[in-house]
Amino acid sequence: MKAMTPSALRSSDLPGAAAVRPVWGWVLLAGVVAGTLDLLFTVAWWAPQGVAPVRVLHSVAAWAIGREAALSGGVATAGFGAALHYALMTAMAAGYVAFARRFREWLRHPVATGLLYGAACYTLLHVIVVPNFSAAPPRVVRPEWMLACLAAHMLLVGVPCALIARRALRSRRH
Repeated sequence: MKAMTPSALRSSDLPGAAAVRPVWGWVLLAGVVAGTLDLLFTVAWWAPQGVAPVRVLHSVAAWAIGREAALSGGVATAGFGAALHYALMTAMAAGYVAFARRFREWLRHPVATGLLYGAACYTLLHVIVVPNFSAAPPRVVRPEWMLACLAAHMLLVGVPCALIARRALRSRRH
């Protein structure tokens, strides 16, 4: 066996590295795509009512640090809200990949399973986690906003995660 210097070391020389790295790149891409589409939807929904994009990010940050802290933190808490949002979207993408590895039919029907997965992610996040575990006090949510968010999670989060996962897992011949 020949000695390797760090500069000569390739990812394919590390056990499992070649198998993990490409999928996580796809997962990150899916998180960025889904996160961006979801943020664009949210900003477009609230803009006609005079809500600034930074306020949308404050609202995400409020889940973790509370409403007053989020609003008073300015750009820093908006940045935290963006990071939290993209982390959640990336976790959703990783979840889809994990399920698709276990249930191969998810790769054969990405639009249908993506729609269902987006609905499940919406339910988990907005019906269970945020109302029950958020640092922000519960608020009355308008039904039209809830339905629009459900549709957005189905179309703009679930389907992109599914299509990107399909591409990632098919390119690796799993």
